[in-house]
Amino acid sequence: MTEKPQGDKPGDDSAEEAVLKAAEEAVSGGASEELAAAQREVAERTADLQRLQAEYQNYRKRVERDRMTVREIAVSNILESLIPVLDDIGRAREHGEVTGGFKSVSDNLETVVAKLGLQQFGKEGEPFDPTLHEALMHSYSSDVTEDTCVQILQPGYRIGERIIRPAMVAVAEPQPGTQTTAAPDTDKAESDKADGAAES
Repeated sequence: MTEKPQGDKPGDDSAEEAVLKAAEEAVSGGASEELAAAQREVAERTADLQRLQAEYQNYRKRVERDRMTVREIAVSNILESLIPVLDDIGRAREHGEVTGGFKSVSDNLETVVAKLGLQQFGKEGEPFDPTLHEALMHSYSSDVTEDTCVQILQPGYRIGERIIRPAMVAVAEPQPGTQTTAAPDTDKAESDKADGAAES
């Protein structure tokens, strides 16, 4: 057995242990503060990263939306410039002048513009709609019950819901007083019958 040095007393061990324990607590307390600070910093960096990712996704969506808008505007401008050509083809077709190679070219052109979304509208007999039609001529007719397109002077064109050019039309509306004059005539005929029956 080893003997303890003379100056050592049994209480000295517990003092050393207390000092060591206090030092360990100081180190672990500082470590947990550092750990908490590091965790806060990681949380901040994670939030920053998530924010940047969301901003980037919004940027990509905005760029894609802008790209589609620019494409639609470019296609629309090209199709608008082709409308007079389509009008000429339509007039030539009405006169029977679309034959041979010209017929093939005109059919192909009409197919291509239809694939790009250009739609022709305006038919005789459809109700007049001021958002789709422009009335160039006006008349009254007993054959219609509402404002009606009776002649299409120039077809209209649209791309999707956007009107490129309204249809130029002649409009007929119901004859004024058609319904109001019919009722009094009937009443007068009935009163004449009643007067004739009373006299006999």
